[in-house]
Amino acid sequence: MGNLRRVFLAGVLLLLPLAVTAFVVGWSVSFIYGFVGPGTVVGRFLTSLGLGFSSSSLAAYLIGILIVVGVIYLLGLVAIVLQERLQDALDRIMRRIPLIGTVYDLSRRFVSMVDRKDADGLKSMSPVWCFFGGEPGGAAVLALLPSHEAVMVGEQRYLGILVPTAPVPIGGGLIYVPETWVSPADIGIDQLMSIYVSMGVTPPKAVSALPATPQP
Repeated sequence: MGNLRRVFLAGVLLLLPLAVTAFVVGWSVSFIYGFVGPGTVVGRFLTSLGLGFSSSSLAAYLIGILIVVGVIYLLGLVAIVLQERLQDALDRIMRRIPLIGTVYDLSRRFVSMVDRKDADGLKSMSPVWCFFGGEPGGAAVLALLPSHEAVMVGEQRYLGILVPTAPVPIGGGLIYVPETWVSPADIGIDQLMSIYVSMGVTPPKAVSALPATPQP
């Protein structure tokens, strides 16, 4: 009986990744189809674009998709040539719109954070150790330090740290902690990100905390 259970469990473990992958792919396709399918508002718009080229609804829908993809591609070519000017003009226009400007600004910052070419995103942050409760003996958390500028809360100097979330380290919680709790971490930003992406399963062989910077 034990052998049968072990063999069955081995089969389940073998098929489970495939089943999960199929489920995620199926859900993603269903979600996208529900958003841009022929019966949706977006789908009807795509069909209207292609009706001038074909009387068939399906063919018009597919042609509409090709038209939109082509427009996006052309915009990409223009953006590459005039990237800074185009982006600055778009930012100025969108940020002047009440409420929508706030949403756009937040979205723009998020895109900048995940853009590998953005030198002012995650790459500008410093990996640090934060010892909650103070060192030694406090809980140690690897975090990112966006700015070395301290904030005065009463008579105490505080630093804002970003504690990433695993396995998606581009998000997290912003926490202001006493400056004495924060010490530079002797690792690179890529190494810190890999720790969170692996959820701590593959930590670096050696991580050391540097002495805390004395207060001025």
